Amino acid sequence: MLFELNQHGRGELLAECRRLLRLALPILVAQAAQVGVGVVDTVMAGHASANDLAGVALGSNVFITLYITFLGVMTALQPILAQLYGAGKTTEIGEQGRQGLWFGLFLGVLGMLLLWALIAPMQRWLNMGTYVNGVFGQFVFFIALGMPAAMIHRAFYAFASSLNRPKPIMVVSLIALLLNIPLNYVFVYGKYGMPELGGAGCGLASAICFWFNAIVLGIYVVRQRFFAPFALFARFDWPHWRLQGSLLRLGIPIGMSFFLEVSLFTFISLLIARFGVTQVAAQQVVISITSLIYMLPQSVGIALAVCVGQAVGARKWQRARFVSGVGLSMGLLGACFTGVMLLLFRHFWVGLYTADQEVILLGGTLLIFAAVFQLSDATQTIASYALRGYKLTKIPMVIHAFSFWGLGLGFGCLFGLYFGMALYGFWLALVLALTGAAVALVWYLHRQSEKIALAHAERES
Repeated sequence: MLFELNQHGRGELLAECRRLLRLALPILVAQAAQVGVGVVDTVMAGHASANDLAGVALGSNVFITLYITFLGVMTALQPILAQLYGAGKTTEIGEQGRQGLWFGLFLGVLGMLLLWALIAPMQRWLNMGTYVNGVFGQFVFFIALGMPAAMIHRAFYAFASSLNRPKPIMVVSLIALLLNIPLNYVFVYGKYGMPELGGAGCGLASAICFWFNAIVLGIYVVRQRFFAPFALFARFDWPHWRLQGSLLRLGIPIGMSFFLEVSLFTFISLLIARFGVTQVAAQQVVISITSLIYMLPQSVGIALAVCVGQAVGARKWQRARFVSGVGLSMGLLGACFTGVMLLLFRHFWVGLYTADQEVILLGGTLLIFAAVFQLSDATQTIASYALRGYKLTKIPMVIHAFSFWGLGLGFGCLFGLYFGMALYGFWLALVLALTGAAVALVWYLHRQSEKIALAHAERES
C-alpha cells in the first residue's frame, strides 16, 4: 500500500489525523479571513460605483498575481524552521527566524517597487478610460504600501506555524478582517474627515490591515512565553547572505509553482473572453467557488509541510512517509466530499452569485468538471506541500510547469480553440493538467521519501 499506511494501526492513524487537523483548522480560518478582506473590498467598491469596482477588480488581479508568487517564495522559511524544531535546534530557530524577517522585508520592498513600476504600463495596456485607470493606479499604489508588511507577516506566520502555534495567526487574521470593514467605509466614502478615495480607498484599507497583521503577530511572538527559548529578538543580526541565499534557492521554485498555477487560470480567463459575456461570467463564478474550496486541501498541505519537516528534522524518516500518507488520505476524503457536494448542488452554488439563468446553467456544467478534478487538485496540492517539508522544490516546479502550461494551457488551446470545444475544452484540459500533476507528484514523493528512508536506514545499521 502507498506509504505503507496498512502497517499502522487505526489508533495511530486517527491520532495523526487529529494532529494534522489541530494545525490545519486555524490555518483554514486564517486563510478564509484573508479572502474575506478581498470580498469586503469588492462589496465596498461595488457600492461606490461600477467604475470603482472595475478599477479595484483589475488592480486586485495584478496585486494577487505578484502577492501569491512572493508568498510562495516566503513559504521556504516554513520547512527550514520545522526541520530545525524537529531537530531540537532552539538557538538556530531564532537565528533563522531573524533572517526570515530580513528576507521578508527585502522581498516586500521589491514587490512594492515592482507594483509601482507596473502601474503606468498596465494603464496604457488596459486603456479603460480616465476614471477606471485612475482607480486602478491609485488602488495598486496604496495596496503596494502593504507588501513589506505582508511578507514580514509571512515570516511570523512561518515562525508560529512551524512551532505548532497556528491559533494566534487565526485570531490576528480575524481581527484584521473586522478592522478592514470600517477602514473601507472611512476611506472609500470619505468619512470622519478623510478624503473620499472611492475604490482606491480599498487598497489603502488593505495595506493598513497588512501592517496590522505583521505588527500584532510580531508583538504576540515577543510577549508569548512559549517563544522565549527561541530568542527571536534577543539580539540583532544583520542579514547573513549565505542564509538569505539558501532561502532564495529553496523559495524561488515554490514561488514559480505558485505563479504557474495562478497564471494558468488567468490566461484561460483571458482566452475565453472571445466566447462571450455569459461564458466569462460562468468562468468567473466557478473559479470563485473552486478557489474557496481550494483552501481546504491547502490548509491540510501547510499543516502537513510542518509535520513532515519536523519528522525529517528529528531524523524520523519512516514517520515522515507515514505522515505524508495520512495527509494525502485526508485530502482525498475531503475531496470526495466536496466533489459530491459540487455535483449534487451545482446550480445552487452558481445561483448564489447570479440570477442569470444562462450563467447558472453553464456554470453548473462547468462545476461537473470542477467536481471531477477535486481529487487530483487536492492530491497535487498536498503532495507539493509534503515535498516542501523535505525541502524538495525544484522537480515539483518542473512538474507544475509541464502540467499547467504544457497540458493545461497547451491542450486548452488545442481543445478549446482548434477543435472548437470552446469553454469545455479548456476545462477538460484543466482536468488533464491537475491529474497529470497529481500522478507525477505522488510518484515523486513516494519514490524520494522511500529512497531517503532506505538510505538513512543503511547508514544507521
